[in-house]
Amino acid sequence: MARFLIKLVVNAVALWLTTLIVSGVHVVPYAPDSGAIILTFLLVAFIFGLVNAIVGGFVRVIAFPLYIITLGLIALIVNGLLLLLVAWISGLIGFGLVVDGFWWGVLGAIVLAIISWLLGLIVRPVTPKRS
Repeated sequence: MARFLIKLVVNAVALWLTTLIVSGVHVVPYAPDSGAIILTFLLVAFIFGLVNAIVGGFVRVIAFPLYIITLGLIALIVNGLLLLLVAWISGLIGFGLVVDGFWWGVLGAIVLAIISWLLGLIVRPVTPKRS
């Protein structure tokens, strides 16, 4: 459970940094105070994790031949579409992630992946290993 929470916080921080770097990706909180902003980032990170695990895993299995043919470059498009899906799902709630367009989604997904990877490298020694 602690490992899940650490990954959730890492993804929320990566999402926050992505919104600072990529101008076409931003988060609309449900209230203007700082606690609501933090909870909104955590909720969007949770939705992103669910979408990435369920839909992303399914798409990666189905599109495996395309991954081989394009030498993995289709992953950029798939990740951008998954980020757009997260924006659509959070938009149904009335607050959350907003992506201005497809290419902003692709760029946001690239930046999000790089930042998540770097933060994961930093936090990795802290996370307990399962025995």
